[in-house]
Amino acid sequence: MVAAVEAVAEQVVAQLREDCATPAARLDRVAAAMEEEMRAGLREEGGSKIKMIVSYVDNLPNGSEEGLFYALDLGGTNFRVLRVQLAGKEKRVVKRESREVSIPPHLMSGSAAELFGFIASAVAKYVADEGRNAALGGKQRELGFTFSFPVRQTSIASGTLIKWTKAFAVDDAVGEDVVAELQTAMEKQGVDMRVAALINDTVGTLAAGSYNDADTVVGVILGTGSNAAYLEKASDIPKLEGELPKSGNMVINTEWGNFSAPCLPITEYDEALDEESLNPGEQIFEKLISGLYLGEIVRRVLLKIAMQCSIFGDVDRTKLRTHFNLRYIASCTTHSMSLTP
Repeated sequence: MVAAVEAVAEQVVAQLREDCATPAARLDRVAAAMEEEMRAGLREEGGSKIKMIVSYVDNLPNGSEEGLFYALDLGGTNFRVLRVQLAGKEKRVVKRESREVSIPPHLMSGSAAELFGFIASAVAKYVADEGRNAALGGKQRELGFTFSFPVRQTSIASGTLIKWTKAFAVDDAVGEDVVAELQTAMEKQGVDMRVAALINDTVGTLAAGSYNDADTVVGVILGTGSNAAYLEKASDIPKLEGELPKSGNMVINTEWGNFSAPCLPITEYDEALDEESLNPGEQIFEKLISGLYLGEIVRRVLLKIAMQCSIFGDVDRTKLRTHFNLRYIASCTTHSMSLTP
């Protein structure tokens, strides 16, 4: 009996391993297909599955920055409010404080006013707990807004939401300026704070890497979702309108999570997950590799094994029909990397 159960399980896993195999030849094809899509995305808006969004960040930090900085990081089921005191190249980060808040599930598919209102109320409480900060010197607080969803930016402090990813579905926010939404919500909460910059988390990761190492050229996110940003020559971005920046560079937010190609190792489990997702046919690459979806893929593999044999003994197999929910995992860490050549 045990041998039979093991045989079934091994057969399913062996097939999965074969379907997921990524020998060097396949990886070369994936890299070539991704490069082609990236070049198409740089040529024109809407020319590629990989959007290659211009960030309007043309200079990266170098470690000499000084002052008090506030940040809001929204990219998944939680968001963070941060306050950082920088003191130049010698002392660097002298003080860093943050607060993490979990977003109620109903707000992830509710209205823009409800979502941004909830976020603004958390920011208001954070500022109220801080009280009067002498380091501000009477100046208005300025906030850097990290918004980890596809946005078409029109300046360093404005951008319209293209679409939601990572299980968000706040429909009335699509096509709207997310900075304006947040700014309005904070004003309603009585928060005297101005959103001074809008960036994607990959751009933030690249900036953080550059702060510590001037040779950093790529930032990669491997967490709830997956994405990358890198430093491109402005002259190599045909779709970039207007006068080129004096630095000669421009940070590009690739939004590579939406990449898809026939050469990707897509299994029956990936196909089923995509069909039942909130955004079928989109974010295919992200669904293959990121934290929001990997647990669900494992559940589907275990369910197939359990339906063919009693691998879990008398355990009720119907429990495996309940979709995996990342929110209920006790510990889930988002990993980010900055790369140097």
